[in-house]
Amino acid sequence: MTTAVVRALGALAHAAAHALPGPRCGCPAPAVLADRADGTVVRCGPVVAKAHAAGTDTAALAVRLGLAAGPGPAGILLAPLPARTAAGPAVDGAASPYLTELHGRPVSLWPYGEPVDPGDPDAAPWEEAAVLLARLHRVRPAPGGTEALPAMRGPAKTALAVSRMRAARPGDPATAPVLAAWRGLPPWARDEAPAPADRANALCHGDLHLGQLVRSPAPGGPWLLIDVDDAGWGDPSWDLARPAAWYAAGLLPPEVWLRFLAAYRTAGGPAVRADGDPWPELDLAARALTVQTAALALAKSATEHRAPDEVEQMMIDACARIAALPPELTAEHSS
Repeated sequence: MTTAVVRALGALAHAAAHALPGPRCGCPAPAVLADRADGTVVRCGPVVAKAHAAGTDTAALAVRLGLAAGPGPAGILLAPLPARTAAGPAVDGAASPYLTELHGRPVSLWPYGEPVDPGDPDAAPWEEAAVLLARLHRVRPAPGGTEALPAMRGPAKTALAVSRMRAARPGDPATAPVLAAWRGLPPWARDEAPAPADRANALCHGDLHLGQLVRSPAPGGPWLLIDVDDAGWGDPSWDLARPAAWYAAGLLPPEVWLRFLAAYRTAGGPAVRADGDPWPELDLAARALTVQTAALALAKSATEHRAPDEVEQMMIDACARIAALPPELTAEHSS
């Protein structure tokens, strides 16, 4: 992201923070919270401005923002702030009060939320995340609203990760186990076909990890889910897939995984059966997220001209184990 866009985002957030009469400005300088290919986030005081990824489907994003602002996910999803009153122009093809445009990028505004503390892993809100997911998966849109909801973008993100890996490491034999595990997924999980109707039956976040939780209002408010760029109608098991994949790869301690799973079940989450073995429902999505994580690890390490680190290698090794499974085992939960 260019310096000009970062400055424009900071100015937009600052204007929104002072849209109402108040005391003389005492805000600190705008701060960049994230700057990645999928978006740039700049904070000014109580307001955050996000420039969404280049090529974003703005019509679908407008629907997602409207969903987050609506009554159904209240207390689950952080609601956006009006954006057009702060910046003026609407985004082409997406007449939404929650979207504006800066330097050709769709931009949304949000209240600042207090993120998870990466320095205190024992306090990570795994149970809170599980309860929020269970509640989200039980939300039903208003009558007639399901047609307007875009599909959850989990499979699309996995396909994008594999494409990035191939571009970063063309012909590299290190990608072989990831590609083998990728080929073992059904077409819908590779974003090559629509998900089966019996799987696409819940409102999903689409990219759940601990960085997607904040306390709002900050500090000390209740935990809420943020970042609806990938939200939509889909298979709720996808939202449990990242912690499930980490657990299967040995990155998430068993006791943490079991706490997360128990909290989801207790809250009535529909992605898995109420008791017993959850893996018939989780296996496919967990394999897909393992592929996605390993592919991104190989792409990132190639870009940085280094070998995969220990954690990245664990996910690559997990792909090798998946690829070595007998076909009948991988096919059992792939339809």
